[in-house]
Amino acid sequence: MNKKIVGINVARAIAIIGMIVVNFTIVLGNTGPKWLSAIADAFSGKAAATFVVLAGVGMGLMAKSAEADQSKKTQVQRRVLKRSLFLLLLGLSYYFIWPADILHYYGVYLLLGLVMLFRPGAYSLRLALGLIILFPILLFNLNYEVGWDWENLEYLDFWTPEGFLRNLIFNGFHPFIPWVAFLLVGIWFGKQDLYDETFITGMFQRGLALFITMQVLSPFAVSKAVEILGFSPESATYVFGTGSMPPNPIYMLNGLGIAFTIICGSILWAWKRKDAKVILALDRTGQMALSFYVLHVVLGMSLPLLIFDFELGSYPSYLSLPYALVFALGCIYLANFYLARWKQGPLEWLMRKLT
Repeated sequence: MNKKIVGINVARAIAIIGMIVVNFTIVLGNTGPKWLSAIADAFSGKAAATFVVLAGVGMGLMAKSAEADQSKKTQVQRRVLKRSLFLLLLGLSYYFIWPADILHYYGVYLLLGLVMLFRPGAYSLRLALGLIILFPILLFNLNYEVGWDWENLEYLDFWTPEGFLRNLIFNGFHPFIPWVAFLLVGIWFGKQDLYDETFITGMFQRGLALFITMQVLSPFAVSKAVEILGFSPESATYVFGTGSMPPNPIYMLNGLGIAFTIICGSILWAWKRKDAKVILALDRTGQMALSFYVLHVVLGMSLPLLIFDFELGSYPSYLSLPYALVFALGCIYLANFYLARWKQGPLEWLMRKLT
């Protein structure tokens, strides 16, 4: 296995662990000591953004391997199209128990990724930037609240054609505009020379600088919007905050920054410590990211109801956060146990078999 793939799988493992922490604390509850809540909040929206960028990286790598052979190009395009349908249906299959699913959005992102797959990488970057800029224009001209019951965090008309498209494109948990920009930037990155340590180091530094800049800019912009423009604190945070709903430009750039910090940092780490047990363990965990995403929804969120006497949403952070971390460690152990005996995770095998 080559070095860059190991690093990418390590980043994928970190992203899925982050998503487990975020989703468990959202669904179970995050009340209690502020410092514990802050740990969970630090992952919010960032892990999912990294997950989508990594999907684009995988597509970019496939495109790069097939660029000199038209028959391989056709094969890759068919594979991506089939995987798009597989992920769309898989995500919708358990929507009733997990409305914040990302897989069905992911499946639709792949369709635009398919269009851009063999175009010059600069096209993907320009389109990504355009979509990031487009979202706040839509936000100020359309009603972002429509369809939502915010008290129960439910989308009331999801299963109607209009509601489904509105949720998918504009105001769902991970709307196509602008979230597909993460995938497009990932495609560009996957087409670069990922063996070039100078390039990877530079991208790590740029990603970290972008992340820090957005973290500093956000509270400054919020305070100035209140002081100069007369925004309420809530409205200013809504527009200039780093939260993922709504996904305004500061959030999107913040997400890209942390994504490249994690991805490039993981690649460099895997190069430096290629024989370390922790790298092997995370590499295997990343290879089973799809299986663990579904497992944390179907199994992980139901176990606490059998163990503890709390209602969903009311768990204190000193229970929900340690539970998330223990579940994540269980995933790491399971990945190493499973892949020592079989070549792929169960859902990865099924997707490959069907697509």
